[in-house]
Amino acid sequence: MSEQYTRRGFLKRAFGYSIGAILTTAFGYTYSRYIEPHQLEINRYDVRSPYIPKGFKGIRILQFSDTHIGHYYDIDQFSELIHTINGLEADLVFFTGDLIDAPDRYPNPSQLIPLLSAIRAPLGKFSIYGNHDHGGYGTESYKQIMEQAGFTLLINSATNITFLNETITIAGLDDYMLGRPDFEQTLRQIPENEYTILLAHEPDVAKISHSYPVHLQLSGHSHGGQVQFPFYGAVITPPYASDYVEGFYEIGNIPLTLYVNRGLGTTRVPFRFLSKPEISIFTLKPGT
Repeated sequence: MSEQYTRRGFLKRAFGYSIGAILTTAFGYTYSRYIEPHQLEINRYDVRSPYIPKGFKGIRILQFSDTHIGHYYDIDQFSELIHTINGLEADLVFFTGDLIDAPDRYPNPSQLIPLLSAIRAPLGKFSIYGNHDHGGYGTESYKQIMEQAGFTLLINSATNITFLNETITIAGLDDYMLGRPDFEQTLRQIPENEYTILLAHEPDVAKISHSYPVHLQLSGHSHGGQVQFPFYGAVITPPYASDYVEGFYEIGNIPLTLYVNRGLGTTRVPFRFLSKPEISIFTLKPGT
């Protein structure tokens, strides 16, 4: 057993040294600093569930997350992002947290309001807090930005979306790290048979939310690890994003479908390697 752990530790250190070597070469540094962070992927998926009402067949949901504006993600990139989002013509738009990297150091955050206001979504725009939105005394500033931009900010709350006389529920959990998350308050009154989408910044909270009547959880926070290595995966993940790092997961007996978005910006270091920024689009389809 000790030999196995020694070998595993050696391999982990070797992978870490390899990543360091890649990022310190001229090509590795240039690619991970200036190229991949701008290689936006648009990922499209069908989401099927017997709980999705027939009237919602074909409804398109767009999720974007973790822009971290101010940390090597500037206002021009954000403006271009808004143009891209509108070109995708989604019915619902969800932002799953971390708008500004350091709210207390970002000048003139109100300049983001007209850009966010320009996002078009016929059935509504919804957002939740991420840890960076609460950090740096940003709680009230973020709330003001999102609400003035026409987003419904969900804080341990849920709301109904009605279309063609049928209904689904959108719920939003306060940030798990720096907020005051309350699963009971958020989810207790939702009927079990009503299709429910939970927005929760940290993906690992799915280990709790799967015990509630939630069918789809959309999260961010992980950045897909931001730096990955072949055959090894994410080198470093933030707290509450170590079990579920990117993409789809099925959790529990029902099961809950979790999708972890890799986000758009960077934090801590301005690198992305094998973890491209993304916008995800989900098309709802009734059925198993």
